[in-house]
Amino acid sequence: MSYQVLARKYRPHSFEELRGQEHVVQALANALTQQRLHHAYLFTGTRGVGKTTVSRILAKSLNCTGADGQGTITAQPCGVCEACRDIDAGRFVDYVELDAASNRGVEEISQLLDQSVYKPVVGRFKVYMIDEVHMLSNTAFNAMLKTLEEPPDYLKFVLATTDPQKVPVTVLSRCLQFNLRPMAPQTVLSHLSAVLEAEQVVADAGALRLLARAARGSMRDALSLTDQAIAFGAGALVEAGVRQMLGTVDRGHVVAILDALVAADGAAVVAQADGLRSLGLSAAGTLEDLASLLQQTAVAQAAPKAVDDQDPDSAEARRLAGLLPADEIQLMYSMALHGRQELGLAPDEYAGLTMVLLRMLAFRPGGIATNPALNQAAAPPRKPEPAPAPAPAPVSAPLLRPAAPSLVVRPPEPKPSPV
Repeated sequence: MSYQVLARKYRPHSFEELRGQEHVVQALANALTQQRLHHAYLFTGTRGVGKTTVSRILAKSLNCTGADGQGTITAQPCGVCEACRDIDAGRFVDYVELDAASNRGVEEISQLLDQSVYKPVVGRFKVYMIDEVHMLSNTAFNAMLKTLEEPPDYLKFVLATTDPQKVPVTVLSRCLQFNLRPMAPQTVLSHLSAVLEAEQVVADAGALRLLARAARGSMRDALSLTDQAIAFGAGALVEAGVRQMLGTVDRGHVVAILDALVAADGAAVVAQADGLRSLGLSAAGTLEDLASLLQQTAVAQAAPKAVDDQDPDSAEARRLAGLLPADEIQLMYSMALHGRQELGLAPDEYAGLTMVLLRMLAFRPGGIATNPALNQAAAPPRKPEPAPAPAPAPVSAPLLRPAAPSLVVRPPEPKPSPV
C-alpha cells in the first residue's frame, strides 16, 4: 500500500476537526443550522490554513443525507453517506474544483458556467469551488459576474484566494468574505502532538516547537516538515536532528550574542559572528531567532504573566528583561528585522550579520567596551603641551590730555628767475 502524506491523511473532515479557525466555523455553522445560506463565499488567507478544507466541509454539509438517507442541510456532516464519502474521495459529480492558476481564461469559465444551467445530478446542491481565483483574467471575471450575482437556487460558489487585493471589487461585493487566519504556534504544536501520537512516532518537545515555528502559520507546511523530519530522523524526532534539518541556529548562540551586547563587549560580539561562520549557520536565521528572543524579552518586561512558562526560552527572556532597558530592546528588535533585508546587499551574509550586531552595539548608550591598557599601548605618545604664559598684570594708563594739532611747515616756493 502506498504511503499517504500526513497533510492528506489528517485533513479535517468536519468543522469540529478544524483547528485555528473558530471564527469561520461559528459563522458557517450558524448559517447552516438556520439555513441562511448565501450563494457565494470567498475564503482568503495564506497557504495551508484550510481554504480548500472548509470548502469541502461546506459542500458535505449542503449535500449530506445522513446515515439513514433522510438527513438534510446540517453543520455536522455524517461522513458515512454517499455524498460525504464521494466528496472526501474527490469523485462527487456535483462538486467541482477548478484551479484558476491553470484555467484562467474566459473559455474555461464559460464552459463551467454553461453547466450551471443543469440541476444537480445526485446531490442537493451544485458547488463550484474556484481556487486561486485572483489568477483569473479580467474577461473571465466579467464573464462570471452575472451568474455570480444571481445564480440558480441549487448553485453555490466558493472562491478561494491568497491575494484578495487582486480580486475585483465587483466580485468581492457579491460574496460573503471570510479571512482564515494563520495558525498560532501553540495551535500547530498541539495538533502535531496529536498527529504524532496517532502515528506512534516519538518526538521531543523541542523538536515539535521548532517545527511549529518553521511552519509560519501554515498547518500544511507543519505536517510536510514533520514528514521530512520523520524521514530525516529515521522514525524519531529529536531536537538536534530537526534543528540540523531546518538549518536553524541554536538558541545558545543567540543568547551568547545578547549577553555580549548587554556587556558592550565588541570583541565577544565579533567572536560570536565568526563562530557562526565557522559552523556554517544561517545569518538570516540568526537575526530571525534574535528578533524572536528580543520579542519574548519585551513581553516578559511589559507583561510578565503573558510569558509561556512551558517555553524553555522564557527563563532567558526574563533574565534579559532585567538587564536591558525597554527602549534598547525595541531598537535592537528593529535593527534585527531590517538587518535581514540588508544581508543580500552585503559582501557576504556573515559580514552583513557582523555589521548589524556592531550597529546594535554602537547605538547603545554605553558604546563598545575596550581594554584601557590596549588603548594606551596602541595610541601614539602625545607631546606635552607647553604651559600657558601667565597673563601680564594690567597697567593703569596715565590720564593724557589731547595733543594740540601739529603745524605743518611747508618750504617756500621758489621764485621764477628773471629772463
